[in-house]
Amino acid sequence: MEKIIHKAETRGHQNHGWLNTYHTFSFANYYDPERMHFGNLRVINDDTVESHRGFGKHPHDNMEIVTIVLEGELTHEDSMGHKQAIVENEVQVMSAGTGIFHSEFNHSEKPVSLLQVWIYPQEKNISPTYNQHQFVVAEAKGKWQTLVNGEETPLKINQNAKVSRIFLEKGEDVSYYPNNASYGSYFFLVEGNVRVDGVELNRRDGLGLKVNSSMKIEALDKSYLINFEV
Repeated sequence: MEKIIHKAETRGHQNHGWLNTYHTFSFANYYDPERMHFGNLRVINDDTVESHRGFGKHPHDNMEIVTIVLEGELTHEDSMGHKQAIVENEVQVMSAGTGIFHSEFNHSEKPVSLLQVWIYPQEKNISPTYNQHQFVVAEAKGKWQTLVNGEETPLKINQNAKVSRIFLEKGEDVSYYPNNASYGSYFFLVEGNVRVDGVELNRRDGLGLKVNSSMKIEALDKSYLINFEV
């Protein structure tokens, strides 16, 4: 079994004033040769963007980009003609493929909190695609809710991967069964306190596991957990 633990306080951190960001894996000016990726998972950036600020137009190519808004509202605009707000419990996916330009801006009066995730693509140089979907919290209470995968709706990416989430009450126990035994699971705890396969995680901790059997999750407090099976 492969096990990698990333405590929240060990992440890369940069505060640009308008952007307060934490990097689970090497990104921008943060570089750690031991933290380049986990399987096909390349980036987890935990971003807070201040009111009326944002990322100007910039390019991406050959990367699967998943944006999960945790709180607030972020407006996305891209070179394919999309201009849409992404709100809490909404997820956006982009297959950057041959290339796309986009900007992300917080037009609201409050900061926006989000996770931006990069996953290596299965096939390079495809035509870029874009989609987003609003998810119902009730459907993730005590059970795994699929957000993104490579085969089915609601949100498809160009990779044999699966992103799912669960909300747990204190004392709840659940299991996670790998969809693909040859892949690993990276658990990222958004809020709360859980024990995953015997490892205790606190807010914003990450745990990478590669096992071919079910993994037990115990909620030690009210928690919000995301799993990246990559």
